[in-house]
Amino acid sequence: MPLHHFLLVYDLKRQELVKQLEFSDGDEAVAAYSKIEREHSEDHDVEIVLVGADSLETIRNTHAHYFARDVSREGSRYLAGV
Repeated sequence: MPLHHFLLVYDLKRQELVKQLEFSDGDEAVAAYSKIEREHSEDHDVEIVLVGADSLETIRNTHAHYFARDVSREGSRYLAGV
């Protein structure tokens, strides 16, 4: 299964994912990540992550906190009961 690269931009104050981009080319993904990092270099309320996986569904499972509207009530199912 091919690796996909997902660039996620998360606003910590609003607790919401404000941008989600998918790339099949790793160099293109890194270039986009670097550009967005520079644009938000002074903004400490924004998290920018670049992750690789086989699908968006995998990212939704492994990084569920970026997709949940209320992080206090929802989280990764893998951490349930911990």
